Amino acid sequence: MNQVPPHSQRQDPSLSFGSVAQAYDRGRPSYPREAASWLSAESPISVLELGAGTGKFTEQLVALGHDVHATDPDADMLARLQERFPDIRTSQSSAEEIPAGDRSYDAVVCAQAFHWFDHSRALPEIARVLKSGGRLGLVWNQRDERVPWVRRLGKMIGNQEQSVDPAKALDESGLFGELEESSFRFRQKIDRVSIKDLVLSRSNIATLSAPAQEAKLAEVLDFYDEFDRGMDGLQLPYATTCYRARVVSGPVPTTKVESDEQDEAEQAADEAAANEPSDGSDADLLLIDFR
Repeated sequence: MNQVPPHSQRQDPSLSFGSVAQAYDRGRPSYPREAASWLSAESPISVLELGAGTGKFTEQLVALGHDVHATDPDADMLARLQERFPDIRTSQSSAEEIPAGDRSYDAVVCAQAFHWFDHSRALPEIARVLKSGGRLGLVWNQRDERVPWVRRLGKMIGNQEQSVDPAKALDESGLFGELEESSFRFRQKIDRVSIKDLVLSRSNIATLSAPAQEAKLAEVLDFYDEFDRGMDGLQLPYATTCYRARVVSGPVPTTKVESDEQDEAEQAADEAAANEPSDGSDADLLLIDFR
């Protein structure tokens, strides 16, 4: 039997998933392999995954043979990912402060998390770590609410991620080129057990009190039982909506640390030149700085 997790004490819903990491891993759908290929590449490349969670999308990237560095700000979510994929590099970090050097990756991908980012900080960081011509890939699994019963389910459990479009944020950043879009359809089998994990894995429900979570689970189970499918389950239809855009070519944005170090080095060089004794030759005239 699934246990309702304790009420999250975190105020930020983007960091609410750690309390339901196991439910998230069991209840959330995976992603179509072809979607991962479209967002990254068919041949192995270096990929940074932001907001990797428990590794739902990581699984497809690894299967494609990519060299993956998976990051997530939540330690509990990342711990589950590390259990599943002990051989890949991981970092507990956010999209706003990426622990990587300039032009380190062929692609940066993000599954079901871009809407949580501070885009004004995250997009310059993503552009910084992408190689020249590198690509940002974004993906969301969206329930097909054209189907009446799926639409009813969405009203019960929330559908805040159903209308995400990154075009405005990328366009305003000026850091990426033309945005391409594609969609892939698949179905997730859910039964009376797994539908509870699916419900508990949602941020708007993970942040509820325990009694409120129990009430929501009871409501969803009553809804499921209307179909009288028992353990045979239902097929929940999804559209996996994907976006990709190449980073705009140009000079690598210099990090603040590098900028400070460069300023200090230039200042030290200027001081050394100023203090160097003159030999009285005409060559001293070449030391004039016209900056």
